[in-house]
Amino acid sequence: MTLEQKIQNDIRVAVSQAGHKIFRANVGKVKMDNGGWFDTGLPRGFPDLFGFRKSDGKMFFIECKNESGHLRDDQKQFAKVIVNQPVLYGVARSVDDALNIIGGD
Repeated sequence: MTLEQKIQNDIRVAVSQAGHKIFRANVGKVKMDNGGWFDTGLPRGFPDLFGFRKSDGKMFFIECKNESGHLRDDQKQFAKVIVNQPVLYGVARSVDDALNIIGGD
């Protein structure tokens, strides 16, 4: 089974080579000296990758999953909201999936 991290990295390389701008959404929490937590601030369920298509600047969001990966409830909720926006969104299990989500040229 392919690690999602490898799929994500392969997608980042291929999408960049195709001329699109792509970014990894770094998320997490860090415990601060005062005992509180610092959250990166992205909404729960935010996709792994996002960027801009080279042909028209249209924004895209890609959730990366391996062959058996499933969307968590927060990812399903994000997907439900984002599909009504003027952006491209999809779940990619491969480089080809990601390039198909982005489409255009």
